[in-house]
Amino acid sequence: MPDPAGRFVVGLVAAAVLCGTAGYGIGSVLGEPAPRRISLTAKKFEFDRPEIHVRKGERVTFVLTSLDFAHGFSIPDLAARVDLVPGKAVELTVLIDRAGRLVFLCDNFCGDDHDEMAGTIVVDED
Repeated sequence: MPDPAGRFVVGLVAAAVLCGTAGYGIGSVLGEPAPRRISLTAKKFEFDRPEIHVRKGERVTFVLTSLDFAHGFSIPDLAARVDLVPGKAVELTVLIDRAGRLVFLCDNFCGDDHDEMAGTIVVDED
C-alpha cells in the first residue's frame, strides 16, 4: 500500500510545477514572493519605458514585446538577454543583485538609430 505522505509530496511537487507554468513561479509555492512583472515594448528605435526603478534584491520578470522587428533585449551587467519576436510576449526573469544604474539595450541591429535603443534600470538600496 502506498505511503499517504509520499502521495502528498508528489502532489505538492505537481502543484508547484503547474503553478510555475501558470506564471506564479515555483518559488512562490515554496514561500518566496513571485517576481515583480514589468512590461516593456520595443519598436524601432526605442523602448516604451526608458527608465525603470527597482530595489536591490528584487526578482523581476520582464514581459517583453516587439511591435516591428526581432529586437534583442540585453542587460549586460547581469549577463541576461533574450530575443524578442514581433507580436509575441517573451519573459526574462532576473535577480537584481546590485544597487546603482544598469543599462538595458537592443543587441540585434535594427537600423540607423539602433545605437540609441537603450534604457536604464535604476536600482535602489532597501
